[in-house]
Amino acid sequence: MDEQLKSNLTSSKHWIRLFFMILFALALQVASIVMTALVVVQFLFALIAGNDNVQLRKFGDSLSIFIFDTLQFLIYNSEEKPFPFADWPESKVVAGAEVKVDDAEKVEDAPKKTAPKRKASPKKKTELVDGDPQENTPDDLSEKTD
Repeated sequence: MDEQLKSNLTSSKHWIRLFFMILFALALQVASIVMTALVVVQFLFALIAGNDNVQLRKFGDSLSIFIFDTLQFLIYNSEEKPFPFADWPESKVVAGAEVKVDDAEKVEDAPKKTAPKRKASPKKKTELVDGDPQENTPDDLSEKTD
């Protein structure tokens, strides 16, 4: 057996990480259930009260950061263990930045952006032929200049 493989298999570092990965995978399953319940409660709150709940939004934001941090640990993008081995993530939601249903409706009713205007084709030049204006395209002009 290769010495490198043997040392990897007997290294306690990998086995301890596996233990933590299993624990955090279970925590991730619980967090996803909590997030699903949070989504439903937030929707019902907005449906009944007309606005979302800022505290639920803050908790949802910090829970989503926890989920992200946990996934980063599980896929080896981070060596830092998430909560409870680190502080609970702080929400970045600002209380004054509430999105109200009325504001969302105004955004939907706002005029849609139009596609950018295309460049106009070359202007046609007119010349008088027998007193009547005649339009010529650039191709027509090149033929006449011969």
